[in-house]
Amino acid sequence: MPERSASASVSLDRLFELAEVLGAMMQRGATERGLTTARAGLLWALFHGGSMTQRALAGQLGVTPRNVTGLLDALQADGLVLREAHPMDRRATLVSLTEKGRTVTAALRGGRDELAADLFGDVPAEQLHSFTARMEAVIERLRALDPTAR
Repeated sequence: MPERSASASVSLDRLFELAEVLGAMMQRGATERGLTTARAGLLWALFHGGSMTQRALAGQLGVTPRNVTGLLDALQADGLVLREAHPMDRRATLVSLTEKGRTVTAALRGGRDELAADLFGDVPAEQLHSFTARMEAVIERLRALDPTAR
């Protein structure tokens, strides 16, 4: 195997390892807050996108509207989201975070910010910018290779 190809394979192996480690950490953080990763992802989408319809949530999360309904049922039962009639489209339901939901997502964000500081706090700005640019290029390539990827 040529050296460049072997190096690329090692780099991909590191990315897989990174995905496993980050995935496990995300799952643990969600579980500590009484959530599944799917429910945490839905809360995160509302936290960043604000109130939206169930259909918009499904599209953003890349799941079926039926799947979103199941997630919302559990989150609403836990007092984390509120579903109301859409003010301008009587066929749609608008979903928003409750105060408790905002508190939980703020805690998730705080955990993310702590991890970012632990990982990158001592990395010089130029190196961090270069790393971020390379990661963005990798993500863009992956999305080009798999058009179904979000």
